Amino acid sequence: MNCVVTGAGGFIGSHLCERLLDLGHQVTGIDAFIPYYPKPVKEANLSVLRRQHAFQFAGVDLRRDDLSDSLAGAEVIFHLAAMPGLAESWVDFDGYSSCNIHATQRLLESARRMSNRPRKIIYASTSSVYGRFASGDETLPTRPISPYGVTKLAAEHLCRAYGEAYGLNVVALRFFSVYGPRQRPDMAYHRFMKALLCDEPVTLYGDGHQVRGNTYVGDCVEATIKAIEAIPGEIYNIGGGEAVNMLDVLAKLEALTGRRFVRKMEPARAGDQRHTFADTTKLRRHLGWEARTSLDEGLTRQWQWHQAEHARTAAASHPQDAHASSSRPASS
Repeated sequence: MNCVVTGAGGFIGSHLCERLLDLGHQVTGIDAFIPYYPKPVKEANLSVLRRQHAFQFAGVDLRRDDLSDSLAGAEVIFHLAAMPGLAESWVDFDGYSSCNIHATQRLLESARRMSNRPRKIIYASTSSVYGRFASGDETLPTRPISPYGVTKLAAEHLCRAYGEAYGLNVVALRFFSVYGPRQRPDMAYHRFMKALLCDEPVTLYGDGHQVRGNTYVGDCVEATIKAIEAIPGEIYNIGGGEAVNMLDVLAKLEALTGRRFVRKMEPARAGDQRHTFADTTKLRRHLGWEARTSLDEGLTRQWQWHQAEHARTAAASHPQDAHASSSRPASS
């Protein structure tokens, strides 16, 4: 099957591309390297993909470039490209509206004009569309409290409009707090683990009792691929079935690593959610999906990745030290 993944250089997008390739699909990855975080991070995410014959990369911008060549032959489009993050959306609304709304509209318009339309378009949305309290099933009212959430909900409405008006087969997935190896640098668990590795203070926003329903990236990817078989027009929550507050996460990481945090408390940020937990009954009933990775297992995998990245970065910064260490005789 020919698949297109937008946002292919990102955290979830790169994992999705890898899994699709493992399953034997042809994948075109699209990414414009919007500078929300450093381009080398995304390039590292893409490095394994670029070595595979079934993968091709298109460095196009959904907001302004011609998409016809990149979408040609696509049977399924996974639309993960977006400007992420709550806090920055208050200061760069133009960027968020262009990346999350305008880009989505251009993608949908290009898809509906294709001579052979894709079998399915799967849109990656977010629990932020629900607002401060995002605990329940897909019937919860959508009351976003950040410009980011507003733009993602607007894009959901565009998907529904194109489905109704032009018969595009679109499914929306609302992701809940995805974590794991290659997590974005701005996300909480990445920041926590980096602070432990580098002996830096960790900033905790709010009182630490805000609750998150966590989703391991591998489980998220499996659900996203399962959505190929979903009924067009459906919306599904994607969550890991395990909720924890931020103070408990810090305690888990201290137990896992044997290290201690130096905590710096800051006021809660505008738009931060208080409690999120996905009811995924609908997804399990329709598609037979359920999360399989416990939080402890997922945090362990992410910590191991952080350790490996830290060692790799250190070796690259001081190659002479790595050479000296490798050539030094072992003690008897």
